[in-house]
Amino acid sequence: MLATCVVHPMDVLKNRMQMHSGGTSIPSLIKTILTEEGFTKCYRGLSAGLVRQATYTTARLGIYNQLMDTWKVNHHSPPNFMVLCTMGMIAGVCGAFVGTPAEIALVRMSSDGRLPSDQRRNYKHVFDAFVRIYKEEGVAALWRGCVPTMGRAAVVNVSQLATYSQAKKMLGNKWNIKEGIPLHFWASMISGLVTSFNSMPFDIAKTRIQNLKVAVKAPSMISVMSKTAQQEGISALWKGFLPTYCRIGPHTVLTFMINEQLSKISKRHVT
Repeated sequence: MLATCVVHPMDVLKNRMQMHSGGTSIPSLIKTILTEEGFTKCYRGLSAGLVRQATYTTARLGIYNQLMDTWKVNHHSPPNFMVLCTMGMIAGVCGAFVGTPAEIALVRMSSDGRLPSDQRRNYKHVFDAFVRIYKEEGVAALWRGCVPTMGRAAVVNVSQLATYSQAKKMLGNKWNIKEGIPLHFWASMISGLVTSFNSMPFDIAKTRIQNLKVAVKAPSMISVMSKTAQQEGISALWKGFLPTYCRIGPHTVLTFMINEQLSKISKRHVT
């Protein structure tokens, strides 16, 4: 949640770019938001972003850390990369299911400003979004795009969690970097880069599915990615890569560094 407070404007930019079917540059998009909507709109949907982290990230990090601790107790050695990938996938899928309602609210609230004024949803905050989605579209709409969200989360968490753990091991062994903040920083930077590249096509599909206004059966992730590539070119699947990395990079660094410190405090004081 602390990391989200820092990088949320990048999330707004990323969602706007992914919903835009034509070409647009980051400077022009920033200028549009600032001149037409105001600086505070860079934090549009922050309440949804915080609730998403409180549900999705709490679940995925909690499950991943527990799986790691259980493995070490039972095997007395660090898991290999394939085991790390499996742990990351399990943690990501479970966390994504829990966090999907907040994810939908976040996508809609951060994208609202790009719609004509008569089509905007104008959710007051994340809980207003939950209530209105439930009343206007039904409870199932709160989990619209749940499958692509879980698919993206599997890719993201394999890329992020497993890569982070593996990068820590490699940097420690090859460069003799001791356990501490420098090791956590460089491992999380590597993790953020890999995560950004691998997750972008899935993120594009997820964003477009969850932003659908009408209560119809959501298209599949593959069909959305295929249609996007055909109509806008294969590079459109990585549209918004820079704001995505500018979000995921710092977010990954802050999340893992804070998580490592909280884990140390927990192990030191909790018996």
